[in-house]
Amino acid sequence: MRETLAYPRLSVRHPNIKRPRVEILGASKVYDVCIVGSGAGGGMAAKVLTEAGAEVVLLEAGPKWDAAKDSAMFKWAYDSPRRGSGTKTRPFGDFDASIGGWDVEGEPFTTAPGTEFMWWRSRMLGGRTNHWGRISLRFGPYDFRSRSRDGLGDDWPISYDDLAPYYDKVDDLIGLYGTAEGLPNEPDGRFLPAPEPRCYEHFVKKGADRLGITCIPSRMSILTKPHGGRPACHYCGQCGRGCATHSNFSSPSVLLPPALATGRLTLITGAMAREVLTDTEGKATGVSYVRTSDGTEQRVKARIVVLAASACESARLLLNSRSVRFPNGLANSSGVVGRYLTDTTGTGVSGYFPALMDGIPHNEDGTGGLHLYMPWWLDHKKLDFPRGYHIEFYGGRGQPEAWIMGGVHKWNGGGYGKGLKADYRKLYGATIGFGGRGEMIPNEDCYCEIDPTTVDKWGIPVLRFHFKWSDYEIKQVKHMQETFRELITTLGGTPLSTMPGKDENYGISKGGEIIHEVGTTRMGASPKTSVLNANCQAHDVPNLFVADAGPFVSNANKNPTWTILALAWRTCEYIAEERRKGNL
Repeated sequence: MRETLAYPRLSVRHPNIKRPRVEILGASKVYDVCIVGSGAGGGMAAKVLTEAGAEVVLLEAGPKWDAAKDSAMFKWAYDSPRRGSGTKTRPFGDFDASIGGWDVEGEPFTTAPGTEFMWWRSRMLGGRTNHWGRISLRFGPYDFRSRSRDGLGDDWPISYDDLAPYYDKVDDLIGLYGTAEGLPNEPDGRFLPAPEPRCYEHFVKKGADRLGITCIPSRMSILTKPHGGRPACHYCGQCGRGCATHSNFSSPSVLLPPALATGRLTLITGAMAREVLTDTEGKATGVSYVRTSDGTEQRVKARIVVLAASACESARLLLNSRSVRFPNGLANSSGVVGRYLTDTTGTGVSGYFPALMDGIPHNEDGTGGLHLYMPWWLDHKKLDFPRGYHIEFYGGRGQPEAWIMGGVHKWNGGGYGKGLKADYRKLYGATIGFGGRGEMIPNEDCYCEIDPTTVDKWGIPVLRFHFKWSDYEIKQVKHMQETFRELITTLGGTPLSTMPGKDENYGISKGGEIIHEVGTTRMGASPKTSVLNANCQAHDVPNLFVADAGPFVSNANKNPTWTILALAWRTCEYIAEERRKGNL
């Protein structure tokens, strides 16, 4: 059956496209599965499918990354010419385990007039799993049935009970710490022991208890005991740099090694996916990609294609995969590809606390990130917004924050010598910051599409974003601001910023800024209103699947990674069973 490429059609709208030389990788070789992306979803897909007997090729746009060899977890700030300060490709710090960012050289994206959106791309083996915060929360029963509860958005075609066994499998495979709390919409997992809270965290919990705010041990995919052949965390606190001992979760540390050990995984890095290839019957036959080392176009053939390139990148691939049979993009007869894009809402407030001044020098051992957090605790019937948020907080005896020296206390910083040092010692550890992470309601104003004129350095048409927060999210963030300020004053502190007003949308984050974008290839029962069925299988193309956050129907007030992993595992077990039956 003849393969079709979209270039002749795209070149009409994109005059800047230059057709590269075409090579077919192992021209006669046909893999069982081609996976695009090596992060949480792609890594899980590779593991499950190779262990089920499939011969898999995995395409990753970035270079190889091995935390044991490539991380900088033990380097001091003075080892960097910038004293560890961030760069364009590593905005969270010069030693952060990320290659990419919101502004990737040669890979632009555009925004519609009036839109502010920040699209994070990770260009490295393992993607964002190398440098994420590792907050590992399950979506709860309410999160899959939100429309049934408040009439907004849509219900998922699956329930929590459908995904719970896969959450259990992810817990057992990867390992995470936490405590069983029995909260109705914060499902307990299979936890390792939680670490002891730090001093400032005990301090915050007292304020939370006074205000009736639930405050419990965090749930993080960092080992507090040896697990699965990996050692326990040694409490260096540098998880964001990539863990050389593999004590925290990343795809290259946990998922890809067992897949490679099967001998059935071919890993190709430096492979920027361009489009999904199809035959005249509309079935996927493989993937076209640009080899970034020389700019040549390559093609791999496969009987099944699994997209796990991240929600927006997978949508971009589908929208760019146009042909006579699929003029609006592959698997897009519904017109929903790229639609219902959501991100987590966020805002923050820091406070200064006299009770923490003149702290006794001590070692705040612990994992990277927070040991306590605050899940959603209120009843929406008494509120003016429909969905909740959780609270993260940070502080302690990290780097002294010189910026607070300007008048929030009787010591006015400045000068030099012993006096300046004494002031800093008094203030060291006396600030705490609070951040909210909330649920956004999907709306029709938020979507991505192909820009009609702009291409990246590989000649691939780029995405154009449309994004708008609704009143629901703005009211939610206002509540965050008020709550954080009440917490600070309850603990005897002073907020270090004024309350933002309505004209500032109460300090809400920009779209994409929290890096939790989901929902561009959502699942559903009807091919008219969704891209995928309940197994994350394309309605229009039965041998095409999506295994990242694109299938999400809603974006709960929980970090999405644990649900990406569980959903990918479930999807790939379905693929393996359908292959066994001869249906794929």
